[in-house]
Amino acid sequence: MIARDLTFVLGGARSGKSLHAEQLASDSARPVTYIATACRADDAEFAARIAHHRARRPAHWQLVEASVDLAAAVAAADAPGHCILIDCLTLWLANLLCPPDGAAPRDDYLAQFAAFEAALGAASGKVIVVSNEIGLGVVPMGVATRLYVDELGRLNQRVAALSTQVTMMVAGVPLALKTAVR
Repeated sequence: MIARDLTFVLGGARSGKSLHAEQLASDSARPVTYIATACRADDAEFAARIAHHRARRPAHWQLVEASVDLAAAVAAADAPGHCILIDCLTLWLANLLCPPDGAAPRDDYLAQFAAFEAALGAASGKVIVVSNEIGLGVVPMGVATRLYVDELGRLNQRVAALSTQVTMMVAGVPLALKTAVR
């Protein structure tokens, strides 16, 4: 039996995944650290999205911003009896593959994946991870977009394999894909 308490919440854009994950964190009745991976807003619309998420979170939740070193953020926030909510892997991967300065993808992104996976596996508290499921459509035309879709799919598979529970959000409805064995 897996000793960890890791919940993975997937869904499309505006599927309700963040709201569902936030409710799970609240329902845990534990102190919550919210790890945000969207640390920069390149336009007004994205700034409004970030502001919406901030306004919805309880003020007593601790906030950590982690645009690249997500493994270190998880390790620093982890504690027995604590809950970590990571929102979201989709934006974290964008930070790794599409740096803000327009540079090529980071050379260490696969090492970042491995470190994150190790941090999740070692976590002693409850962890909730949010990510988009973007692999349900056609194969993208551009090389960079194909790399992004492929790597997010691989990352999602790695996190799902570690998870004790996996939920897919569709139109605000949680669909259990994997449930914890008790």
